[in-house]
Amino acid sequence: MTIAEALRWATQQLTKSESAKLDAEVLLAHIVERDRTYLITWPDRLLEAAQQEQFAELIKQREHGVPVAHLVGQREFWSLPLTVNNSTLIPRPDTEVLVEHALSLALPVESKVLDLGTGTGAIALALKSSRPTWQVTAVDKMSEAVALAQQNAANLNLDLTVKQSDWFAAIEPQQKFDLIVSNPPYIDASDPHLEQGDVRFEPKSALVAANEGLSDIDTIITGATNHLELQGWLLIEHGWKQGEAVRDLMQRARFNAVTTIRDYANLERVTLGQWSNANGQ
Repeated sequence: MTIAEALRWATQQLTKSESAKLDAEVLLAHIVERDRTYLITWPDRLLEAAQQEQFAELIKQREHGVPVAHLVGQREFWSLPLTVNNSTLIPRPDTEVLVEHALSLALPVESKVLDLGTGTGAIALALKSSRPTWQVTAVDKMSEAVALAQQNAANLNLDLTVKQSDWFAAIEPQQKFDLIVSNPPYIDASDPHLEQGDVRFEPKSALVAANEGLSDIDTIITGATNHLELQGWLLIEHGWKQGEAVRDLMQRARFNAVTTIRDYANLERVTLGQWSNANGQ
């Protein structure tokens, strides 16, 4: 079987995927240990029998819904290759909106940054790769996620402090940051989307929050008031219908310059606010 034949067959098999052609290309590129350009350049190259068997098995798993990122063990985020597994969320492109706006803020050259609920370490590593002088700390409640973020930092040779913490629990009371970022759980437990797509294979603890998905966001906003430097910023990713609620929570906590940023689909996705002198501190 040639590369072209294998891709045609796989695309026909992946009837449940909205990105069947892309899925097939990514999985076959993984099997032959080449990039997707190689597949396009050499469509008539013959696959070895073992490669055909491995490809068929991956296509079978993908048809059953297993995320491509889990099948290849990697997902690119902010042009960084990140190791992924089923202990954390798979980094989404929309989260890059948070990174973009964090990098656009007027922050000190040696800013102290905290990433809450880091998972793979995606946000923290993206920030560190773009601002090497920033001192970035990443925390996660789950030990498996801490280990994964540490592995990704080591693989990318980025100096990242990673520790286990239930939000601010392991952060010293007097420790302050110029920037706090988070992509926390924000889906309501009754949301039907939890039974669809890749999220079926991701830990519910990283997806679901009480109080219509706002419980963890509320905890982060409240805690951030004790750990932000004056003029420091808080950026939180949230559901596309939660912008108004998150803005209200930030304003009640006496943040200033509260704004919601839209994602690449023009949906409200990230809300930010600044902790300033106007709060009477």
